[in-house]
Order: sequence, then structure tokens, then C-alpha cells
Amino acid sequence: MNALKNPRLLGTFAVVVLIGAAPAVFAEENYAMRVITVGMCAAIAVYGLNIILGFTGQLSLAQGGFFGIGAYGVGLLTTDYDWSFWSAFFVSVIGTAVIGYLCGLIALRTKDEYFAIFTMAIGFIIFLVISRWEAVTHAHSGVNNVKFPEGAGIVDFSSPIAMFYLVFLVLLICIYITHAIRRSGVGRTLLTIRTSEDLADAIGVRVGFSKQLAFAASAVFGGIGGGLYATVVGFIGPDAASIDKTFEFLMFILVGGMGTVAGPLLGSMIVTFLFELFQDFQAYRFIVLGPIIVALVIFAPRGIIGYLGEFIDRRNRRRRLAGMRRSSETSAPEGPSAVPTAETKTESGAGTTSEETK
Repeated sequence: MNALKNPRLLGTFAVVVLIGAAPAVFAEENYAMRVITVGMCAAIAVYGLNIILGFTGQLSLAQGGFFGIGAYGVGLLTTDYDWSFWSAFFVSVIGTAVIGYLCGLIALRTKDEYFAIFTMAIGFIIFLVISRWEAVTHAHSGVNNVKFPEGAGIVDFSSPIAMFYLVFLVLLICIYITHAIRRSGVGRTLLTIRTSEDLADAIGVRVGFSKQLAFAASAVFGGIGGGLYATVVGFIGPDAASIDKTFEFLMFILVGGMGTVAGPLLGSMIVTFLFELFQDFQAYRFIVLGPIIVALVIFAPRGIIGYLGEFIDRRNRRRRLAGMRRSSETSAPEGPSAVPTAETKTESGAGTTSEETK
């Protein structure tokens, strides 16, 4: 019952319900369904970025690279090697987790801006490998005709609506995991590290191990989002692992709100649709969206969800103060002798002073 009274959880539930009801509105619009599904794939990767950046406070710029590894893993295994989607998907996610863990072993030896620069270098190396290793990745030719998931004769995932609900189900699992991490001891540990690593280390927190787990979890979420993105789009090129993709994810989380549960989903869907609106001005879209992002950073640095959360906190604080005033007014005893006057206080104070002087 307490969870139902939590405005943040209710807001997250409302956003999820609105997106889940999209097929009822866009059932005949395959293009709109595809845009929403692609936005959800991006949101899964952004939830990974939320773990390492929003919870731990570490700015990782390698998320686009991990997204590309998941996408290319599924694409290459299903086309060049004729694997089934599910086997290719699980192998790609596990491979992304291993690569993310190994990269984290080195990256987390650095701090602050050096960590961001090092992870950007990791992402750029992944992009270079994908875009130049033509014998394996087909380089700029890309990968075509990525397989759809097998539905065991029950579900036809070539249908946009079936594909939507598959990605939506995975997204719900990622949202629940994010919520569970935030409320668990692990989440409180990560938030302590974000506040102060020295404080966390002083109270016995295994800072390095916790950051390593957060980095690996972030990579796993990126691989999941990339693997689903490959089958939704059907074609992938090196752009799926570019640095631009990482900065898109960063924009999504800045708009929605870092460290929140609903923020990555809301930011991903809003900015994805804005990108579609400005697709005729693809080269200039950041010129239009840039000032919007700057305004959000200045006036709502915690994103849309963070700003709404602060508004709710201020309103609840005012209500509590007003309730305390009313309760104190009703509980105060009546009568002239109940409340000491200023003269009484002065006289008693003077008497005390005279006694002390004597």
C-alpha cells in the first residue's frame, strides 16, 4: 500500500502503461510501431548507463560500443553462421558481459575525467574494429537480413506488434532490475560511492568491486539493447557502435533524469520521437536540440523526472509544515496563564540574574 502512495512509482507505472498501450493506437501504423520499438531498445541500453552514471557517478562513454557488440553479435551469428536468434542473442549478451568486465578492470583504475576519456577510447576502438575488419564484420557494407526470433510456432515475431511486446517485456525486466538495485543494499552502496568514494571506503565498502559490478551490468544492458535492436531493424552498420550513439544515450538520460527509474525510459522515448521529427535535418538536429538540452541542464539538472520529484518533495514538505502548524494550534492550552508573557519571562529572568549576583 505504501508503494501505491509513492508518486515516483505511480509516475513510472503511468509511463509504462502508456507505452504498453501503444499498439492499441498505432496498430495499423507499422512505421510508428517500429520507431517506438527502436526507442525501447535504446532505453534498455540507457538503463545500463543509468547504473554506472546515475547510481555510481562514473561517466562511461563506451556504452555505444557495447550496444554495437550486442547488435553485431546477433547480426553476424544469425546471418553468416545461420544460428538461431535466441542462441545468438544469449551468446552475444554473455560476450558483451565478458568484454565489459575485462574493460572495466582497466578503466576503473582511473577516476573522474580520466575514466570518461579512457572509456571513450574503448568505445572508439570497438567502433574502429567494427568499421575496419571487413573480413569479419563486413565493415561499411553492414549486415543485412538479421533473423527474427523464433516463436516455436506460437508467435510470429515478424509482426511489428509481436516484436513490440517482446522488447517491451525485456524492457519491463530491466526496469524492475533497476528498481530492485536502487532499493537494495547494492544500490545504497553505489549511491554512497557516488556521494564520496573516500567516505564509502572509510565505512568498509568494497569500492573497486562495486564499481566493477556496475560497469559489467551496464555493458550487459547495452548488449541486450543492441541485440534486440539488430533484429528489430534487420540491418546494422558501424553507426550502431559509434561515439555518436553513446552521446545519444547520454542525451536520453539527461533529458529523462539520472539515477531515477522512469527517467531513462521517458528520455529515450521523447528524444527518439524528436529525432524522427527532425530526420529531414539529420545533420542539423543537434543544433535544434542542443539549446533544449542546455536549458534542461541549467533549469532541471536532474532531468524531467528529477524536476518533478523535487516539485513533489517541496509540496509534501509544505503540507507537513502546514499540518504541524495546525496540530500545534489545536493542541495549545487556552487561558491567559497557559502561555507565559514577555513580562513574566523578563521578571523570572531578572530574578534569576539577581539571585546569581547575590
